Amino acid sequence: MEKLLEILNDLHPEVDFENTDGLIDSKILDSFDVVTLVSELIDAYDVDIDAEDMVPENFNSLEDIWNLIQRKQEED
Repeated sequence: MEKLLEILNDLHPEVDFENTDGLIDSKILDSFDVVTLVSELIDAYDVDIDAEDMVPENFNSLEDIWNLIQRKQEED
């Protein structure tokens, strides 16, 4: 999860991702951030994130993003 935090902190160093929920709902992450994040996750974790995975529920918190990564790794 440390790698994930590093990726998120590169996107928005001002956000405390460990204690912030509602990243999408509160517009902390916008659509450009999500596209950038997905690209970074694919490279860092060697997972396939499909269009159907790109829903707010998968990106609203650090835990949600981590759970997505874990699911995608299990699928591969």
